[in-house]
Amino acid sequence: MEKSKIGNYRWVICALLFFATTINYIDRQILGLLKPTLELEFNWTESDYANIVMVFAGCYALGYIIFGNFIDRIGSKLGYSISIIIWSIAAIAHAFVKSTFGFGAVRALLGLGEAGNFPAAVKATAEWFPKRERALATGIFNSGTSIGAVAAPIMVPWLLGAYGWQEAFLITGALGFIWLIFWWLFYEIPSRHKKIQPEEFAYIHSDSEDVATTDEKPIKWARLIQLPQTWVFISGKLLTDPIWWFFLFWLPSYFATTFSLDLKKPSLHLAIVYTATTFGSIGGGYLSSYLIKKLGWAPLRARKATLLVVAFAVLPIILAKFATDIWIAVAIISIAAAAHQAWSANIFTIVSDIFPKRAVSSVVGIGGMAGSIGSTLFPLLVGSLLDYYKAAGNIGAGYNILFVICGLAYFVAWLIIHFLTKNMKPVEEALRD
Repeated sequence: MEKSKIGNYRWVICALLFFATTINYIDRQILGLLKPTLELEFNWTESDYANIVMVFAGCYALGYIIFGNFIDRIGSKLGYSISIIIWSIAAIAHAFVKSTFGFGAVRALLGLGEAGNFPAAVKATAEWFPKRERALATGIFNSGTSIGAVAAPIMVPWLLGAYGWQEAFLITGALGFIWLIFWWLFYEIPSRHKKIQPEEFAYIHSDSEDVATTDEKPIKWARLIQLPQTWVFISGKLLTDPIWWFFLFWLPSYFATTFSLDLKKPSLHLAIVYTATTFGSIGGGYLSSYLIKKLGWAPLRARKATLLVVAFAVLPIILAKFATDIWIAVAIISIAAAAHQAWSANIFTIVSDIFPKRAVSSVVGIGGMAGSIGSTLFPLLVGSLLDYYKAAGNIGAGYNILFVICGLAYFVAWLIIHFLTKNMKPVEEALRD
């Protein structure tokens, strides 16, 4: 089948997923960017702020398991819509709260709503892309996390200066409702879509999988949790998601304490780190897709090979402790952060490779919850280490230990994934056992 005759409507779907993920991260990060202003407005202590962050993280973990199964039951179109309506309402509601408790409540609702993004996006990708293109499509929409991380520090301070903190929440929160209009105009599963050409429909379903329909019965998550295939994704998320959250929330303070970076000014160093993750997400997706399309590798073999390359790419972060120049540290950490996003693109895609479409969102929800729990607990270790070494007058030693953990986490995760998949049965066969 010639590419020119296939059609490209599936990439319109990919663009919608990318913009939703970007909005997701903008709405997530705005509180941290407005923290200095809100501390003065509401007399927050560091404990107050930490409690608000923990409430978000805990509800985000809970939301994963709720939305995972929910989206498999009602479908990606309606499920994604409900998710973004909830988190957009919560984002806008920040502008109207008058207390610390109020911020905790709206952050809890934001966490619940935002958790639906990845289960819905991965399911939609499985519905619209053949296996040979899923990792690339996932890498593209997952790069929205990086674009959001770069866009928020540019957009939010400008909105704060031009209008005020309430308006910053209102305007960024409204982005989700704008996206929702386009989602309802352009999205439907391929079997029900009126604009898709027969050639593209055949290409999407060229893996001999069942065509997705709206009456598929999801697999109960209690059954899914018993499968080793589910633990492939759980392991990949539990051990590596905390590293990404560490990159998001502690890199600024690392650069400030180690290299005296002034965080009150726009930081080119941080912008480079987070921009590099965009290339990692798309590049990681492209690599495994290339191995399938050009070399004829089986999808799982291509994903595992890419994950191993990623594990090697993260390893040099252990050497960050020897960096005496900030730009050397930026280079090392940029490679590691980009590698994480390459890992993320492929670990999400593995779910759609080995599970039937009716279970994809549920499995993403289970693994996403595990990753979120790990990301909630890991800061306890980070804080304890840094407080201990800060009191000893050598906070850099604390960061050095954390960088060693970061460097080894992906190898440990890869080894677990490798052994779990060594003699793995197809899911449908395992379900009949």
